[in-house]
Amino acid sequence: MQKRVFLIHGWGGAPENAWFPWLKNKLEERGFLVSVPLMPHADKPTISDWVSKIEGVVGESDSETYFIGHSIGCQAILRYVETIDREVGGVVCVAGFFKLLNFETEEEKLIAKPWLETPINFEKVKSVVKKMVAIFSDNDPDVDLGNKELFESYLGAKTLVEHNKGHFSDDALVKELPVALCAILETME
Repeated sequence: MQKRVFLIHGWGGAPENAWFPWLKNKLEERGFLVSVPLMPHADKPTISDWVSKIEGVVGESDSETYFIGHSIGCQAILRYVETIDREVGGVVCVAGFFKLLNFETEEEKLIAKPWLETPINFEKVKSVVKKMVAIFSDNDPDVDLGNKELFESYLGAKTLVEHNKGHFSDDALVKELPVALCAILETME
């Protein structure tokens, strides 16, 4: 069976942003079936709509199903995974979070609140995900490095810290993300 990889962008993101096209191309070169869905109303993401979108694009998940998420896309993946009973191959979270640093507006706080306060069943996630890697940047203005320890303790994730990658969302700064490619390939070993 062919390995499938789903790339889930973040809040305000899109499939053509930053490193997503590069990573999609690199994975397809290796023979993987890659899907990069446009998530619904990316500027005002909701848990139910994003989990439903992932359910719709994935269909039947299995041990040959892999996910790479960015920022709130990581949360959406974890929340999707906790709803299924079949093991998936692996998850890579780039700038994933359980707590956030900055909000520019009250509206952002309201949008983020359910994502930050609705519990995730970490034991269920660990029972479904064979391998997980979480990648952080040492100068991310939005995601505190304290999330690194949370991914390790809550999910048993292997964690990596990149230097000066910001929130991994700057189209000019992060056009390629080899660490994410290496991480997803590692989950397949």
